[in-house]
Amino acid sequence: MTRRIVLHTDGGARGNPGPAGYGAVLTDAGTGERLASRSGWLGETTNNVAEYTAVVEGLRAAARIDPDAEVEVRADSKLVVEQMSGRWKIKHEDMRRLALEARDAFPAPRVRYTWIPRAQNSAADALANKAMDAREDADTDEWLTSRTPTAELGSESDEPATALFEISEPAPTDGTRAAPAAAPASATRPAGVDRSGGATRVYLVRHGVTEWTVGGRQSGSDTPGPDLLDLGRQQARRAGALLRALATDDDADLSSAEVRVSPMVRTRQTAQEVAAAAGLGEAVVDDRLREVEFGRWHGLTTAEIEDGWPGEWARWRADIDVTAPDGESHRQVGARVARVLKEVAGTERRTVVLVAHAVVVRAAVALVAGIEPRAWGRVRVRPGSVTMLGVSGIDPDGRFEGQINYVGAPSEGVG
Repeated sequence: MTRRIVLHTDGGARGNPGPAGYGAVLTDAGTGERLASRSGWLGETTNNVAEYTAVVEGLRAAARIDPDAEVEVRADSKLVVEQMSGRWKIKHEDMRRLALEARDAFPAPRVRYTWIPRAQNSAADALANKAMDAREDADTDEWLTSRTPTAELGSESDEPATALFEISEPAPTDGTRAAPAAAPASATRPAGVDRSGGATRVYLVRHGVTEWTVGGRQSGSDTPGPDLLDLGRQQARRAGALLRALATDDDADLSSAEVRVSPMVRTRQTAQEVAAAAGLGEAVVDDRLREVEFGRWHGLTTAEIEDGWPGEWARWRADIDVTAPDGESHRQVGARVARVLKEVAGTERRTVVLVAHAVVVRAAVALVAGIEPRAWGRVRVRPGSVTMLGVSGIDPDGRFEGQINYVGAPSEGVG
């Protein structure tokens, strides 16, 4: 049975614009049990930005709980409800950006929006005011201990993550794929080596939005395009500024960083903007970083896929062995991503920047975090986001050794 989640959201600004915060409360529609809450301080911004941010963060929490659920968003903002329901046009740039983030956070066909009076939204309102008073964020995830078994989350698994793949480089079959860089001597290391020397810093950047991203259409590696929108280029520049800030905090040297990029048009354009903002050198195209091939799903929305292949989109996200019709599976993408990570892994403080796609970044995070296969689809990757990994090597059981150091997207104020 499909789980139903009720998401109450609220946001406010004292001054409009002024000091702002948001709150979101998620409950199980069947039992009324509280599953999670989100509360965040936004600095100086408008009431509408705060209201929309509450929806975005609440939907991200819902995706973490159950990406296959149905979500009812209940908000006392008529503007948010009408615009996200498609009945009112979204004119303001900030609102359009946040609406895209909301649709990226959780599949839009499984989300509906309901207006409620403010009196029925007291819990979310209290969290928004708490954030404004304390000027800090506060998250809870009650579902982790009360409802979901550990194995379901993929936080631990007896199955080695990289044992799922053959991570030696396959021989080329048709000569059409770009040759990868040679693996460094530090790509693997024996058990017992001291980790104190650090790890390779791997920064994964997802490309900015395209016309297809905005339209909710699946844009794989089946064709080179589309191009970035102006908003996508802005996201890429902000990602570059965030990358520079993260590298400075981590004492990583971007001037000597190895930069690899997917061959797609949108990623190469993103890499150019990121390089200009972060001071990176020239990127080398690595075909293994290309997006998943969607085959007959290429260019379709999730609603169109559901109409033509009922239930298959959800199966593809939940099972890494399910392939898109005439396309690829998560396992196939994971195998090529694993080979890239094997090449760059090492204990020296080396810096690598990979500019790629949602499924590629998802696979890298899952491999390094040891997330079990059926939970890979729960990793959400926002356009223009930066994910920072530390990858020190591969253990004797074939697992990557490392950690997730940062996952996030830049705010409007970055860059």
